[in-house]
Amino acid sequence: MATLRRYLMAGLLVWVPLGVTLLIVAFLVDLMDQTLLLLPAAIQPEHLLGFRIPGLGLVLTAIVVLLTGMVVTNLFGMQLFTIGERLLQRIPLVRSIYASVKQVTESMFSSGKSFRKVVLVEYPRRGMWSLAFQTGAGASEISRKTGQEIVNIFIPTTPNPTSGFFLMAPRDDVIELDMSVDQGLKMLLSVGVVVPEGKKDELIDQHARQAS
Repeated sequence: MATLRRYLMAGLLVWVPLGVTLLIVAFLVDLMDQTLLLLPAAIQPEHLLGFRIPGLGLVLTAIVVLLTGMVVTNLFGMQLFTIGERLLQRIPLVRSIYASVKQVTESMFSSGKSFRKVVLVEYPRRGMWSLAFQTGAGASEISRKTGQEIVNIFIPTTPNPTSGFFLMAPRDDVIELDMSVDQGLKMLLSVGVVVPEGKKDELIDQHARQAS
């Protein structure tokens, strides 16, 4: 019976991650294919070819993203991009949303350069801990009026770390961790499944001491 259970667990460890990965990939491919519906019906690939090619939307989206990157990395493209951003910044609601999303996106895709440290904070209540990122020092006015040194932290939501909560917390209430920003992001994206190796060993030792 124990052998059958071991075989079952081994099989699940193979198929569950593979199945979840395939489902996510299929969802993304289907989602990108829906972007083709934005094209006029006469020039949609399915209409021109007479049959549907799964994943074509994903390929076209990747091409568009690459071409956009090629354009904005040269001087002329950067100037056009700057002009477009200035136009967006003149629209009251749009500029706030765009600036926030851009800042978070730059933090995510620039290896966490805007995220300085990985920290722990007691959130959403005492006794419960959340992984967060220190984004900078608090405004001097806030520190002065609260009488405490304040730091700015960002608590991402999982598994979508582009949204989250911005908090200003006293430095004494924030615990700095040794893990890198990349390790913290991986832990968040995996909803805690992927734990940095050093931290995993510490957790194993802690559980062993508790068991003994």
